[in-house]
Amino acid sequence: MVTELSGIPSASVPEPVRLDAVELSWSIRRRELTCEQVAEAFLTQMDRFNPLVNAIVSRADEQDVLAQARARDAELDRGEWAGWMHGFPIAVKDLTDAEGFPTTQGFEHTGAATEDAIFVRRMRAAGAIVVGKTNVPEFGLGSHTFNPLFGTTTNPYDPGRAAGGSSGGAAAALAMRLLPVADGSDFMGSLRNPAAFCNVLSLRPGFGRIPAPGFVGDPAVPGPMARTVRDLAMLLSTMAGSDERAPLSAPQDPAVFTGALDRDVSGLRIGWVGDFDGYLATEPGVLDLCRGAAERFASLGCVVEPVPRLPVERAWDTFLLWRRWMVGEKLHDVYRSPGSRARMKPEALYEVEGYLELTVQDIAAARAGRDAWRESVSELFDRYDFLLAPSAQVFPFDAGSRWPDEIDGRPMDTYHRWMEVAAPWTLSGHPVLNLPAGFGAAGVPTGVSLVGRGHGEWSLLQLGHAYEQATDWVHAVLPPALT
Repeated sequence: MVTELSGIPSASVPEPVRLDAVELSWSIRRRELTCEQVAEAFLTQMDRFNPLVNAIVSRADEQDVLAQARARDAELDRGEWAGWMHGFPIAVKDLTDAEGFPTTQGFEHTGAATEDAIFVRRMRAAGAIVVGKTNVPEFGLGSHTFNPLFGTTTNPYDPGRAAGGSSGGAAAALAMRLLPVADGSDFMGSLRNPAAFCNVLSLRPGFGRIPAPGFVGDPAVPGPMARTVRDLAMLLSTMAGSDERAPLSAPQDPAVFTGALDRDVSGLRIGWVGDFDGYLATEPGVLDLCRGAAERFASLGCVVEPVPRLPVERAWDTFLLWRRWMVGEKLHDVYRSPGSRARMKPEALYEVEGYLELTVQDIAAARAGRDAWRESVSELFDRYDFLLAPSAQVFPFDAGSRWPDEIDGRPMDTYHRWMEVAAPWTLSGHPVLNLPAGFGAAGVPTGVSLVGRGHGEWSLLQLGHAYEQATDWVHAVLPPALT
């Protein structure tokens, strides 16, 4: 139950923050709202409601933000419009560099970053104003956002429960209307799980859709989060696009994501994955809501049918190898310092110490296993246009616990086994759209993952838009503090 803000009337919520991002963009461009008014409204919203969820950290100086907003207004006075995010306040996930802000990774305070990540630079170029960072778990590990620097990010629908992670700060901020849109990233459901927990939308794009440096297809990818499919598509259009510094980046013109979302979806074939025929443990009630979402797709004219059993056990073993390889490689230097190692959380030590035990044969097995799993999933797309699965195996849980150690009586043998549902789609590299699926008996939300063909983000967004028109959970059920 929400009690902390029960005395604040809903009329105190500034109107600009209630607008969807595209609506806000048009209001600014038409000069119905000034950028300064927008900044003031969101800063006020943060002052009132961020203490409830602890979503935004490392906030910028208020007067500096307002000065930047006035500069954006002056640009409009001169007929200069940077793009659809002109005057938008944004907060960047605290695993990603934003010039002038620390990138703490929830582990230690650092100096301010000296340059932006590629997609952050693009958001600023489109007119956005960075006002802070969004909270993350330590090193982004675990789908529960807590760390020793900033504390725990809690759920907008019940502050006693978790907001998910690692993009938990971003998801909670969106649900509480602290930001118009947000960036996130995803290795093991870090875009999908928090969006499901907070009743918002997210898109895990395919490899290379949003550019990142490197020659290896890292399972961790950045992606957009929003409250509507249209807003999600617009943010993707800003973040996406090839870059010379990212050799694996997709060459497609990101302007495609600004097109019309309306589409006749009747006859599209959707394969229902569910819990892989009982292989995955799920909290009672989660699958019921996800099946309800599948029925909603059927009511739109889609053909929904169960998917034959997949070799998901082998996918998990392969995923663990990739997880240790990628995470251990990133954290090895921190681990080598005895002082830092003593402060690392057990989940980080688990990954790095597993990495140190890997052999060349393990790396070869990881690569071969990933190829084999991709082939297994790709074969399904010979029969189906999309796949549908839960985004999480549990509802938002007690924010005071580290992670669920059992689900419906089945013990979890690692800190992330309870999110195994996300691993297959990370491993295959297919794009995944999280959509809200409704609320359980305790009044907290969950979501479903719509999986598309390789680099099929646009088709995903179009089908997601049709589902959204029929459900609209985001606007139908607001966090209690905002009602």
